Amino acid sequence: MPLMNYCPQCASPLVKGEASGRERLICSKPCGYIYYDNPLPVVGAIVEYDNDTVVLTQNIGWPAEWFGIVTGFLERGEAPAEAILREIEEELGLTDARIVEFLGIYPFFQRNEIIFTYHVRATGTIRMDETELQAIKLVPVNELKPWPFGTGPAVKEWLAKRGMVR
Repeated sequence: MPLMNYCPQCASPLVKGEASGRERLICSKPCGYIYYDNPLPVVGAIVEYDNDTVVLTQNIGWPAEWFGIVTGFLERGEAPAEAILREIEEELGLTDARIVEFLGIYPFFQRNEIIFTYHVRATGTIRMDETELQAIKLVPVNELKPWPFGTGPAVKEWLAKRGMVR
């Protein structure tokens, strides 16, 4: 992720300095701005489709072999549970979706994100949003394999709870 180079308050260069006991980027002028670089809140869902498959998505620009669960950014004024149902409707066109359970909060350090993850069941006709996704695939639950980063740990724990440790 690109770092911020200039103060958004006074346009002066940001420099390394200490604030709140950590090294951070701070304004080189005395305006007081500190860039905290806090993680972005993201929502994710293991979408169980018609009770026997999971919908995996491939964002535009991802390599052909990369697929993941439905994810999206939390919007201002939106609760995480509302956000994931919105993302499922936007990306997959599925309006008949319900949250089964909250799975947990997972850090994605490589992208500086914190992911609120849910298990959602959905039915209906999938209509992929081609402005966000380049492909989807339906994977039978018993063939789903977790990946080692991002939302993968949530998938691994979800499978383990179902007695399907991989």
